[in-house]
Amino acid sequence: MRSTDASLKSYYAARAREYEQIYAKPERQADLRRLEAMLPPLFAGRRLLEVACGTGYWTRFLAEEAAGIVAIDANAETLAVAAEKPWPADRVSFRVADAYALPDELALFDAAFAGFWWSHVPRRERSRFLDALDRRLLPGARVALLDNLFVAGSSTPVAHRDADGNTYQLRRLSDGSEHTVLKNFPTEEELRADISAFGHNIRYVAFRHYWLFSYEKGLAP
Repeated sequence: MRSTDASLKSYYAARAREYEQIYAKPERQADLRRLEAMLPPLFAGRRLLEVACGTGYWTRFLAEEAAGIVAIDANAETLAVAAEKPWPADRVSFRVADAYALPDELALFDAAFAGFWWSHVPRRERSRFLDALDRRLLPGARVALLDNLFVAGSSTPVAHRDADGNTYQLRRLSDGSEHTVLKNFPTEEELRADISAFGHNIRYVAFRHYWLFSYEKGLAP
């Protein structure tokens, strides 16, 4: 896992300045507009932890209604891009942190969001990530995960699969460098199986290019 994590960090550090180009794909615009409108109300009035915030693309929408946001990422390079954008200083802060070992000093949140992170979590490490996240959440906290569906012709093809069932893509950046990137495409059933022990009121919504999975921390009342 350490090798995969280091490779992923290296890739996103190199991609930081061109990261948001992915949101310019014409065929994805309808989905993006729906998500941009749908996400902020989920976190209205809540203190939100955003995991793997990258360059802050989604942070700007979440900040519309969240009471406050602490946005973390493993890469200083992507956070440097995020820091260049205008933010309400009293409500949004960014910091480098490990999603698998969220520090206690972050305190507790009543909401969490992770956009395009779940697909990069190795299958064996999903429970470790969920455990780390769960320790930073208050009972009843609302959690939303957003990620890609595989769509032939729009998604980068899967290059290979490892013994654990993780899938990988070969991606090329504008500088010509090639990177092998772990990118899983879980089914709704897999998501429910992984997350059912951590929450209730589960909801899964599939769009053309994306899926949105939400739940509330704790067992059903």
